[in-house]
Amino acid sequence: MQRSYFKSTILLLSLLVGLAACEISEHPTVTPLKKEGFQTDVIKRTLGPNVAGLDIEFAFAMALPSAQGKLVSAQVEASIPGAAGTYLESKSYYTDGSGNDIGVTVAQPFLNEGKVTKVNFSADTSAATLRYYYQIPAAAKGQKVSFVFTATSSTGETISYNMGPYDIAKMDMVLDLDVTDGAKSFISLEDMKVYTAAEAAQNPAKIDLVYLYRSIPNITFNHALVAPSADAQYLPGVTLPAGVNRSAKISKAWNLRDFHLARLQFSIFIDDLDFERLDISNSPDYALNMRSEAGAWVETADGKYRAYIYINSVNNTAKSAKISIKRYTMK
Repeated sequence: MQRSYFKSTILLLSLLVGLAACEISEHPTVTPLKKEGFQTDVIKRTLGPNVAGLDIEFAFAMALPSAQGKLVSAQVEASIPGAAGTYLESKSYYTDGSGNDIGVTVAQPFLNEGKVTKVNFSADTSAATLRYYYQIPAAAKGQKVSFVFTATSSTGETISYNMGPYDIAKMDMVLDLDVTDGAKSFISLEDMKVYTAAEAAQNPAKIDLVYLYRSIPNITFNHALVAPSADAQYLPGVTLPAGVNRSAKISKAWNLRDFHLARLQFSIFIDDLDFERLDISNSPDYALNMRSEAGAWVETADGKYRAYIYINSVNNTAKSAKISIKRYTMK
């Protein structure tokens, strides 16, 4: 899929430079170009739900006949100001014959001013394709965001292209939390953090799960996620801190490698709707034998939070694992 976007970007630039008109039907965000004059077009490169903390990436192409001037500046205005990681590249990109992205510096470093991210061109050029990265702010969760892409030529002419609106997911996400049996093993979905026993004792009402690893003869236990309220047989050797007693429903899931959490080649995305439709009311309060690249759906006892916990990796020797979480607030 990503390769097709690379191909589309270079095709788009060649169309702009050649000032030809062509409809690219497989990409609904690309429209037929004018036959002559100053032109611009935009492709959204990122897929899946738009989650706070992640980027929405665009390829912003612009060109005009050299006889009509050169590019002076380019800017993107978002309807909601992006987070601190929002930027517009100062390099123009093209794809070589081997499929590699090649960047050539054509502009000065970007400048963020509220909703606007801008660059001034430093190269004498009449065509460029810039990358724009909008880092989704927490303030945008559950809202829609739109973008206006604008290029200005040396003659003072401007041309704009609108993109969006795009829905921003309500969910929260945290990546690569380390859990260790007997050390840092108490998981809070409210805080999206992992606590030690001493820390859990200070926040007992926030602890939803206990991570543990057990190698028991004739029993397949291994890595597990267990609610504090579970029967003691599912928490062998675990001493719960005072007040840590919450319940949760837990349902194991295999082969659900959410792209945001796993960051692997699988194009699977968990979205808000998946949490809204989730029904694990008949699930137990424990999940045993958790494995790398597996996961578990979780719902807190009060119904406030639903989450998907992905197991990025496990280490039997260290009795530890690395987990990533998507969480949806129901109430």
